[in-house]
Amino acid sequence: MGEATGVDRPSGGWVALVGGGPGRADLITVRGLRLLQVADVVVVDRLAPRDLLAEVRPGTEIIDAGKAPHGHNLTQDQINAVLVDRGRRGLGVVRLKGGDPFVFGRGGEEALACAAAGLPCEIVPGVTSAVAVPALAGIPVTHRGITQDVTIVSGHVDPSHPGSTVDWDAVATGPGTVVVLMGVAALAEISRELVKRGRHPDTPAAVIHAGGTPDEVVLTGPLVDIARQADEAGIGSPAVIVVGDVVTLRERLAGPRPAAG
Repeated sequence: MGEATGVDRPSGGWVALVGGGPGRADLITVRGLRLLQVADVVVVDRLAPRDLLAEVRPGTEIIDAGKAPHGHNLTQDQINAVLVDRGRRGLGVVRLKGGDPFVFGRGGEEALACAAAGLPCEIVPGVTSAVAVPALAGIPVTHRGITQDVTIVSGHVDPSHPGSTVDWDAVATGPGTVVVLMGVAALAEISRELVKRGRHPDTPAAVIHAGGTPDEVVLTGPLVDIARQADEAGIGSPAVIVVGDVVTLRERLAGPRPAAG
């Protein structure tokens, strides 16, 4: 796959799939920020750090891809077509996503569309919310003496749905931490199925809404009750769900933090 190399503006048409990180604009990588600052076009996701748009050059075309849970500004095929169209015009295109492009971000599909069109496409990894959002809330997803493994799953389709491709039996009975992305709407079904398939009802769990932003809300409780707590608190998307004994570390790790610079 080609690479849009260099600090200065790359030559010719190119596409960069840039992970914006877990929420705060200053958690993007240096490489991602530099490409954003030289792009002609930015195709931005709903969950990408919107404050980063202040970094683009005057006259940069901003295309809002949207992709909310129950509606899209653009379909995935339309997004792919926009990337290819602008790149073929000789423009520099940044596809700005939240988290990491290749962790439930459909970045692979976009990279394949660029490859099929013969366009240089660079992958700029981002800090995935699956690890960073729990960390910012004082929950390490692994911890010596507690667990050495973590499973990251999509909760976009709930466990009882025939379209789910997640092995929920293995997830439920595994010893490690479980991190669920895009699962808050199905949290009741997810927690119920995890208990039904073998997780102890009292397993510590957390729901982190808008992690890494000033609107962050963190709820903790037993797995069997966490969906009720989230519902009563009105927690909606975006949210990261964590299940496992590492959640208990939050009480000690979520104390005062240094002020952001």
